[in-house]
Amino acid sequence: MLLAPVRGRVWRELLYLLVGLPLSTLYFGLAVAGLSAGAGLLLTFVGVPVLAGVLAMCRGFGHVERARVRGLLRVPVGDPAPVRPAKRPLPAGEPAPVRAGKPAAGGPAPKHGPAVGAPSTVRAAKPEVAAGEPSAGYPAEPGVPAGDPAPGYAAEPGSAAGAPSTVRAAKPEVAAGGPSAGYGYAAEAGEPVGGPSPDPAARHGVAAVVGALLKSGSAWRHVLYSVVHFPWAVFSFCLALTLWSYGWSMLLYPLWFWVFPAFTDRPGLQLFQNGDYTFYLDSPLAIGAASALGLGFTLLTPWVVRGLVTVDRVMVTGLLGPSRLDERVSALESGRGVAADTAAADLRRIERDLHDGAQARLAALAVDLGLAKEKLAEDPRAAARLVDEAHGEVKIALQELRDLARGIHPAVLTDRGLDAALSSVAARCAVPVRVQVDLPDRPAPAVEGIAYATVSELLEDVGRHTGARSARVDVWRSGGRLRIRVADDGRGSGAPAGLAERLDAVDGVLAVDSVDGRGTRVTAELPWRARHA
Repeated sequence: MLLAPVRGRVWRELLYLLVGLPLSTLYFGLAVAGLSAGAGLLLTFVGVPVLAGVLAMCRGFGHVERARVRGLLRVPVGDPAPVRPAKRPLPAGEPAPVRAGKPAAGGPAPKHGPAVGAPSTVRAAKPEVAAGEPSAGYPAEPGVPAGDPAPGYAAEPGSAAGAPSTVRAAKPEVAAGGPSAGYGYAAEAGEPVGGPSPDPAARHGVAAVVGALLKSGSAWRHVLYSVVHFPWAVFSFCLALTLWSYGWSMLLYPLWFWVFPAFTDRPGLQLFQNGDYTFYLDSPLAIGAASALGLGFTLLTPWVVRGLVTVDRVMVTGLLGPSRLDERVSALESGRGVAADTAAADLRRIERDLHDGAQARLAALAVDLGLAKEKLAEDPRAAARLVDEAHGEVKIALQELRDLARGIHPAVLTDRGLDAALSSVAARCAVPVRVQVDLPDRPAPAVEGIAYATVSELLEDVGRHTGARSARVDVWRSGGRLRIRVADDGRGSGAPAGLAERLDAVDGVLAVDSVDGRGTRVTAELPWRARHA
């Protein structure tokens, strides 16, 4: 506490308050003058763009204030949502933009092709092939009858069976940098070729931008801040400067009181005068008392300043920061990206498991059956042995497919719920697991699936990495949340990578309590949604 007056944080906060008064005076004067001029000119319609200009100007003031708060107060204040003009309606008779490969309302299905204005990279179309002949320059693909288009290539409509067919690339891949790179969207009507213009006024017109500013709640909050902050800035400036100057001047009074007798006809600082009686701070006792009082004010000033900037912080975050709706939209956009990444990773995992597991075994099965067919006449015993080996491969492939299907969404979860499904997962775990599910009814299928996947991943981590001798799974409902707790007595570890992000994408929470040698307790929460009949 004694070092508080000389800490850097206090000086930054004091500087914030001192600089705030001239800036707030500028904001207040320009905002009030602009609002008055705009309101007075509304009858001539000139006031509408004037008001929009005032709103844009106040949003600029908000940028300055947020930068001051981040730099001097070290508070991470987010930017509000940008002003987005509404899209202009399409002219009458102009077709609406559609996804590549999907027909517009009432129109024919378009052929796949590159987006307007964007170069596209397509698979080379195979040349025309006659029935029974392999493609020129292309070897015949196994399993594809001669004359049929190869997999991944669609025959042109109208080609007769057995006749030469013209094949084309099934799907284009839009090159990066186009207006719809990676998604196959056609460019929107009204957008310049090569991508949308970064200038909102160029895309939507000045009137649309003006209308968006006037309807922006964030812009009006910036105006409110410019008006309301001025009286508070005056009060904060006066109080902080008075306490700071009085405290330090009195604290250091023993070092400069000699100025009075040396350069004036007074023995010290005059405290008060009552008629002929005048009291000066010139005796050692009075000088010491003044210094002690200054020390008290000096120690008090940092806390007063901190209280003043706390009010400023609340005003900036509440009026100049993003609204709750903006934060919610941002969180949903981030969660949507995580969900998309998770789905893509799951698809890659399923493809890899099929390719390395069941597909390889089925290929070996085909080879074994082919050899058995060749040896059936000349060596029946060898053929029987090959058929027996193929039978074993079939069983293993079926088990791998069954395990893969169970990992995606087990049938027991759909039929009997979380209790039975988690008990099945616990039975396959490498360590003994005790499962207790206390739910009044079954949650929504999506919540059940996420809870099942979370517990499966946590138990797999327990069996592989913790060295635990036992584990416990508890699932219960608390208010509007579904809570999951997985605890083990292993050597301590964290949660699997990416699990917290996947739960956050569905408004879930993950907490890990891990101590070396004392085990790990992972608690997950999911929003509860009841199952509809």
